[in-house]
Amino acid sequence: MPANASAELLRRLGSRLKMRHLILLLQIRQHGSLTRVAEQMASSQPAITNALAELESLFGGTLFDRSVRGMAPTALGKLVLARAEAMIHDLGHLVQDMETAAAGHVAHLHIGVIPFVPGRLLSAAIQHTLPQDGGRLTVTIHEGTSDQLLPQLRDHTLDLVIGRASSTVDVQDVAFEVLYRQQARMIASRRLAAQLGRSKLDWRALVGLDWILGAPHTPMREQVADLFLAAGIAPPSPVVESYSSKLIGEMIVGNERAVSIVPADIAEELVRTAGVAIVPYSFEWTLPPIALFTRTGSPPRPIEQQFAAALRQQCQGGQ
Repeated sequence: MPANASAELLRRLGSRLKMRHLILLLQIRQHGSLTRVAEQMASSQPAITNALAELESLFGGTLFDRSVRGMAPTALGKLVLARAEAMIHDLGHLVQDMETAAAGHVAHLHIGVIPFVPGRLLSAAIQHTLPQDGGRLTVTIHEGTSDQLLPQLRDHTLDLVIGRASSTVDVQDVAFEVLYRQQARMIASRRLAAQLGRSKLDWRALVGLDWILGAPHTPMREQVADLFLAAGIAPPSPVVESYSSKLIGEMIVGNERAVSIVPADIAEELVRTAGVAIVPYSFEWTLPPIALFTRTGSPPRPIEQQFAAALRQQCQGGQ
């Protein structure tokens, strides 16, 4: 697009685009029908139709294709909707920041975290995030897999994500830096760990125990499967599938036949908090490293930079 055309489009959007327009677009995507959108927004269908026509004129193209199955965004519509969603989330964050400031705090962070990042690490990073202008920080933690969290980073639901950097993760529009790599540890009850520790690693004997593993097709589950496959043995079918370290710890101490393989820092945390024991075996694996993901295209807020710095310091000092 020529520079003068871009400048004209920016002027037009800046002077005429309103937040209610963005809400309208998101409502159309959600409901796929102008009639249902009119009902949801307590308006008339002609008024909604006219508003959409005005928006399409404003953006200079069709935003939704109409068919008997409903309305679906065009390529242009998808671009606009992605930005609209981000701006709506930013507005919500602004309101939350204002409430945070009114309560005597400095800022609020929305942090996405994958399972098997130790709470000790996250807690220390939060505690050591010191806003430059004083005051206190408030944080909301959102848990999920990297594939679940990164789209929320792109649409501005989240400010930062602590996830795994792997070839299967879509890093479009995000930047990442590797924080540290995790080693593997097998955990069991103290009695079972002592029993297993008296013998050499025997995958054929281990496969018959009660395994607690993560969900299929996740990095941790695939790593455990690879360990068995490398020994020429079909991977075990878990008795429980969970990424909750608390539940894993409870299951391990409550079942004398239960075992799991988890990252070393999680294993050490469960030794302290749940009373599990680490089986003295060594494993070779290639689990993707823990990384910090941030958005590209817009400068981070100072509080985000300060949290990132605190997280780096904790990873360098404690891992």
